[in-house]
Amino acid sequence: MIDEDDFWEFLSFYKEIETYKRNLPHWQQGSVWYFVTFRLADSIPNHINEKILSERKLWIKKHRDLTKLTREEKIEYYRLFSKRIENLLDDNRGSCILKDKTIAEIVARTLLYFDNQRYKLDEWVIMPNHVHVLVKPLLNYKLLTILHSWKSFSANEINKLLGKNGQIWMYESYDHIVRNENAFEAIRKYIRENPTKAKTIGYSRKNFGEL
Repeated sequence: MIDEDDFWEFLSFYKEIETYKRNLPHWQQGSVWYFVTFRLADSIPNHINEKILSERKLWIKKHRDLTKLTREEKIEYYRLFSKRIENLLDDNRGSCILKDKTIAEIVARTLLYFDNQRYKLDEWVIMPNHVHVLVKPLLNYKLLTILHSWKSFSANEINKLLGKNGQIWMYESYDHIVRNENAFEAIRKYIRENPTKAKTIGYSRKNFGEL
């Protein structure tokens, strides 16, 4: 179990920040809170996704150091990319197989399996075509490893259920380090209210009782 004194751990610029990049830039800093979104492979059409990635690449190239963005630049980035992705996901595009409670339960069980052992989960919600999670890695477990485990195991189980053999999840996830307690509470609120705002079904811990 996580010690209560260690619960509030957020981004620190006084500790080493590990970075890696695929299509998106990612920061990791050990046992801190992350807001993560991972989505179904067909949740956003490829041509739209490629357009956004191309525009983001040009924007990042223009601004270079993302750690030194002004408030106005951060707002612009959120509007052009993060908010745009959120809106596309909330349009319920693609197969939306996570609407099926049996499939959603597979994902829920996967998330909860190592809770309080390899990571600490706070708020989470399973939407029709994506999943939002507040998660804090424990011990020496890395976020990248945790996400790979979630996606790999759940994809195998979902494919078994559907009698298929194909890609379930988009390979890359959206993640960022939670900066402070105020941001943490705002993200908690966003996750809880996402199904209502998107006018769709969403599954959370309360839907499954004690799994």
